[in-house]
Amino acid sequence: MNYGLQISASGALASIHQQDALTNNLANINTVGFKSILTGTMQRLPARIEGNLPYLSSGSLLEKLGGGVFAAPTRIDFAQGILESTGNELDVAINGDGFFVVGDASNPALTRDGRFTLNRDSELVMTTNGVPILSTSNKTITIDPSQGNLTISSDGTIYQNGAAINQIQISDVPDRSILTKIGSGMFASKYGAALSLIEGTGSLSQYTVEGSTVSEIQALMSIQSASKAAQGNIGMIDMQNKLMERAINVFGRIA
Repeated sequence: MNYGLQISASGALASIHQQDALTNNLANINTVGFKSILTGTMQRLPARIEGNLPYLSSGSLLEKLGGGVFAAPTRIDFAQGILESTGNELDVAINGDGFFVVGDASNPALTRDGRFTLNRDSELVMTTNGVPILSTSNKTITIDPSQGNLTISSDGTIYQNGAAINQIQISDVPDRSILTKIGSGMFASKYGAALSLIEGTGSLSQYTVEGSTVSEIQALMSIQSASKAAQGNIGMIDMQNKLMERAINVFGRIA
């Protein structure tokens, strides 16, 4: 394969990958608890060096050009979003570090989406998907709505008629780089293993939710930049195709 084509193609693919991730960010600008994806590129070494094949012949000038670029592993931006008031007593936001623990107690997921509701069994669940919220004892939380209004304190304790009935678990992980998105605003280990949880340090705020961390202006500018980079690399591919065609049809005929 033509070396110039290879470098241009790698740049185009990396830019298109960035564009896809950034477009997903923009689509979730109003999604509660959404954490944006951070993208980037990495310099690729020449094939002979990357593959540790020193015995292969190569041009020193070409190797100085490198092997193009490829998409760097995406990362999740866990910065806190703005807390927004909703007036709903089952809406809760975390101010600070930590996550709500949801799902299966033996292998729970984490989320920052604090829009809760009660299912038909009066269990506290996520509004978006019905996944149960876990208490500090790793059990589902049951609330009888007929017993009066709820108050949720900053440490997650749920009070009804002045009496504490349960406590929402707020946990974190020692290394957030192991977390991956699994849909519906939830996170789990990218390795599939059960998460090792530690106590979260954040405090809860009732009647509020956490907004998305996506900045509309920044997302639009990043998408535009990635699009221009992709178009530039595709333009280079087209130019090199024309040069090869000319070399074959013109210079080859003269020879």
